[in-house]
Amino acid sequence: MKHLINLILVAVIFGSCKPPEARRPISSSSGTTIEASVLRNKKLIANQESQIKNIISKDSINTYETSSNGFWYYFKTQDTTSQKMPEFGDLVSYDYTIESLSGDTIYSEEETPSKTYAMDQEQLASGIREGLKLTTEGDEIVLLLPSHKAYGYYGDKNKIGSNIPITVKLKVKSITTQNNPQE
Repeated sequence: MKHLINLILVAVIFGSCKPPEARRPISSSSGTTIEASVLRNKKLIANQESQIKNIISKDSINTYETSSNGFWYYFKTQDTTSQKMPEFGDLVSYDYTIESLSGDTIYSEEETPSKTYAMDQEQLASGIREGLKLTTEGDEIVLLLPSHKAYGYYGDKNKIGSNIPITVKLKVKSITTQNNPQE
């Protein structure tokens, strides 16, 4: 009798054990939301690129270059004697202004103190970072940046709103080589 009770008890214990079941999501989202977002962003980028190309076509004074990184630029002044372009870790000191594509000043030179940027080691809008890589000491470059190369969806949380394309004017004051080899 004692063995029978133990046998039943063991059978009940092992019988009640079962592998855990995966919890199912309460609501599953389909890919339609993501697809709609992708389409919306493609239209936004196409619209901004169209605006920029329209500005370029109306400007007969400057010669614009198309960057392989998705923005347009021209040099106001370019030092053709200097061959030193900033590399990883170099300190680039520069002044800048930011305008809307229509030419309205967002940040004037007085509002933006000179900056020193450690190349590719600090956060900076990708278009500005890539624009600095095109320069040498003493250059002045004008960048036309679609919003995804500027401050993107969030803006700068001050004067630049969401998805705003901008014009950035950079004056490179100095490039200081750092002895930090890239690993």
